[in-house]
Amino acid sequence: MASTLGTGSRPLRIAIVGAGPSGLYAAGALLQQKEYHVSIDIFDRLPTPYGLVRYGVAPDHQKIKSVTKIYERTLSDARVRYFGNVALGSDISRAEMKAHYDQIIYAVGAQSDRKLEIPGEDLPGSFSATEFVAWYNGHPDFLDYEVDLSAESVVVIGVGNVAMDVTRILAKSIRELETTDIADYALEKLRHSKVKHIHILARRGPVQAKFTNPEIKELGELEIADVIVKPEDLELDAASQAELAADKTAQRNLETLQEFAHRPLSGKPRQIHFHFLRSPVELYGEDRVTGMRMEKNLLVTKEGGYISCEGIGEYEELPAGLVFRAIGYRSVPIPDVPFYDRWGLIPNEKGRVTETHKGEIVPGEYVVGWAKRGPTGVIGTNKPDAVETVYLMLEDVPDLPPVADELARADAIVKLLRSRSVEFFDFGDWQILDQLETGRGAAQGRPRVKFTAVDEMLRLVHPQRTQEESPASVLGS
Repeated sequence: MASTLGTGSRPLRIAIVGAGPSGLYAAGALLQQKEYHVSIDIFDRLPTPYGLVRYGVAPDHQKIKSVTKIYERTLSDARVRYFGNVALGSDISRAEMKAHYDQIIYAVGAQSDRKLEIPGEDLPGSFSATEFVAWYNGHPDFLDYEVDLSAESVVVIGVGNVAMDVTRILAKSIRELETTDIADYALEKLRHSKVKHIHILARRGPVQAKFTNPEIKELGELEIADVIVKPEDLELDAASQAELAADKTAQRNLETLQEFAHRPLSGKPRQIHFHFLRSPVELYGEDRVTGMRMEKNLLVTKEGGYISCEGIGEYEELPAGLVFRAIGYRSVPIPDVPFYDRWGLIPNEKGRVTETHKGEIVPGEYVVGWAKRGPTGVIGTNKPDAVETVYLMLEDVPDLPPVADELARADAIVKLLRSRSVEFFDFGDWQILDQLETGRGAAQGRPRVKFTAVDEMLRLVHPQRTQEESPASVLGS
């Protein structure tokens, strides 16, 4: 039986959980290999595909979003089916998925964030950047998110690209934002923003900052915001100078920061302030955040050359009515799927899922992307990561016990979902919604105007289906 697995008469049945970049790169790699015939079903708990590209990439970064053209080709392949609005753990269990598919790939990303673990972090007015980004990008889970932009002073903790995105969205004029695909409700909220000062807090120095150069340069090109950098914050110790010499991105970043430091203020109504070598130690306020206490740091070189920081016991206070932490993402557990809470990952060996951290390998189950390696890299980083996992999947095929023939049939999963009245979105449904959104956008001179509520998406799309069966059901016949 095992010898026939992956043939034309019995394709290798693969489920991919998550339709973001990592899952779609994995699907693409599986389609490109020539060793086995494959049949791939991609599931996502939201109706819409593309994950982080749709709900994480900043609305004013449309060039980055053009990568969806590659993903669209993958989803259009006859060997691939899309099942949106299907949640693993509620609509279908892990055991049921294992019973229907020879191999499963978890490509679930990192939907949560790291905490500061300081007093006052849970005060109203203290948010994660994850929530704010999802909100202004129209993520259905965050339609009821309440952010008060009446404060004049805001703190963004972190110096990665997400922190720069949050800063830029807060600092931009409405004229700059209204040509993007930012959610309509977020655009209206930002239209009435009272924010004047945005303070960016970095635990370490400018050389150790994780933003890329295009992200930092953009801050200096904003219509209504000046950037303020203190020249003394750019003075480097010996260890930072050595690190700088070997890092071209850091060199370009420092040059940009030095230019900001010597640029005269133009009197724009908003200001972006960089604070290096500062750590938040407390958020304070009675009913909501009114300020932050921070400690000055000193850079310290650890064993192996890593440059860390240590507090020196000197403190400053920074008034602020709104605080966003942008210090990293982490994955969240999926019901019944192994999870290593300490690292916020699905435990694995180079992509093969393990029962526990460094435990036994779970046959037929794999992981890609941030749930595999942690929230590192850019969107393109997920491609070689996915290829690594797919290589191991193919290596494992000869030893796989095939799932039962009746459950391996393409229509079996469709029947299961329909028996539970799961209103799944197929790729044709997404194409209809995509056309509706881009059509609305064209009328306003925008890339698209998103639909943000799941119920609305379903209501808009399903009445427009023809009397014929949907693509998913046709493939399942």
